[in-house]
Amino acid sequence: MGPDEVTSAPQVTEVAPIDAPKTGKGKFGFKGHGKKDKSGNNNDHDVEKDGVGGDTPEPELQRKLKSRHLQMIAIGGTIGTGLFISSGTAIAHSGPAGALLAYIFVGSIVFSVMTSLGEVATYIPITGSFTTYAARLVDPSLGFAMGWIYWFNWASTYAVELTATGLIIQYWDKDLSIAIFIAVFWVVITAINFLPVGFYGEIEFWFSLVKVITVLGFMIFAICIDAGVGDQGYLGFKYWHHPGAFAPYLIENDAATAKFVGFWAVLIQAGFSYQGTELVGVAAGETENPQVTVPSAIRKTFIRILVFFVLTIFFIGLLVPYDNKNLVTDNNDASASPMVIAAKLAGVRVLPHIINAVLLTVVLSAANSNVYSGSRVLLGLVHEGFAPKFFGWVTQRGVPYVSVSFTALFGLLAFMNVSKSGGTVFNWLVNISGVAGFICWCSINLSHIAFMRALKARDLSRDTLPYKAIWQPWLAYYGLFFNTLIILTQGFTAWIPKFNVSDFWVAYICPILFALLYLGHKIVFRTSFVHLLQADLDTGRLQNFSWETARPKTWTERIRERL
Repeated sequence: MGPDEVTSAPQVTEVAPIDAPKTGKGKFGFKGHGKKDKSGNNNDHDVEKDGVGGDTPEPELQRKLKSRHLQMIAIGGTIGTGLFISSGTAIAHSGPAGALLAYIFVGSIVFSVMTSLGEVATYIPITGSFTTYAARLVDPSLGFAMGWIYWFNWASTYAVELTATGLIIQYWDKDLSIAIFIAVFWVVITAINFLPVGFYGEIEFWFSLVKVITVLGFMIFAICIDAGVGDQGYLGFKYWHHPGAFAPYLIENDAATAKFVGFWAVLIQAGFSYQGTELVGVAAGETENPQVTVPSAIRKTFIRILVFFVLTIFFIGLLVPYDNKNLVTDNNDASASPMVIAAKLAGVRVLPHIINAVLLTVVLSAANSNVYSGSRVLLGLVHEGFAPKFFGWVTQRGVPYVSVSFTALFGLLAFMNVSKSGGTVFNWLVNISGVAGFICWCSINLSHIAFMRALKARDLSRDTLPYKAIWQPWLAYYGLFFNTLIILTQGFTAWIPKFNVSDFWVAYICPILFALLYLGHKIVFRTSFVHLLQADLDTGRLQNFSWETARPKTWTERIRERL
């Protein structure tokens, strides 16, 4: 099998089942390593259908997500306010060339993460994937700490997106209270997540399609404006020469160092913008024919990154100079979007309202993904015995209603933004969750390295994998190194120009909490690193499964498949 090649009917080498190490049976549930037959061996079945423990609730998630759903979930999880709004700050801090290089570099890190996830997720396609992989392949305490931090990331971000909906609508009427829209959209989004997963996939498909059309439309618009259609005439690379391709940031006396600081600040910011691409792994447990659909989404990740992020940053850098004062603002509506700023400079007046409407769909899509992802991560924690068993209860239609309810409750934290005193606490909660994505990416890379070593220890060739990615395991080492470096240095501005205690805690509270969760679990349950020959590669693995994918019959179904 060649690099990056997918087979529709993968041949999986039989692995002698082994007893995997326990991951923390106790007051938080049960050991989550699959049913055992009378002889004590693990049965290789679909974990989503057979459950994860003899005395546990029987999760029955349904594989209803199609290929187009999965690919749009990956796109929708990535394209958000980071691209439509925060990209302007990236240009202001680093200049057009600095921001472009930063997004390309972080894009390569994301590619390493996604290919690492793809190999494991197609081999063991289960809900809460990378939380489970960390516990089974590396260390149960790592799975526990990473899982809860990652869950909190999605739960608290739900509140952020609900707040953003109110701010976006206030663009049209400043007198409206954001509390009204927080309440309305909380009910709507939460209700959607109580529907079967197929409905979620369909809604996310259309939300994401709006984002894609908007980005492609902006690129066409940018080409026209740069060629001279707007009020400014022909631009070309005018703003790369004046005020320049690289912007100084924070440091005044050393231009070269100031430009590097700007580049590194945007490097960190770009990482936050890319977070969400790993949602492919979260949804793998509810995807039809994951050996085909998951790799298909993974293989297109790099193309999506190139088109939707890198080219957008490139075009914004052509149309807006980095010293434009409107690029740095505390607003979250259309006035803060660099796309709108570019349109105003070109003399186009109607675009702000269009962008604001798109931003509303962007944050609603993100909020929808927040509840879905958080509930599935929580379900994955139940599978590994890291959360109370009742979080694993599901309806007959495959909805984990307790996990959805608990995750959705955190969206009510958005009401804290209504009062000024609550806003400070709310911002701390946001910052706690901010670095969680990088911790997750580190865990994915580390789990893939352990996965490769476990295969080698059992004399299993990578050629037996349903999906074989290129440049592995070297890409995993590459991603692990730079993700770790970003986590350690993401709060460097706390030392510039002089040390600020408050900024330091805001930047590093999440890694500190992660360390406390990890050490606390390890001390209480006395866990150890997983031995290569004890790594559980069997539970949840699909063998000799086949899906009969229905071909589109109507013209509307054909259009959706093509899109």
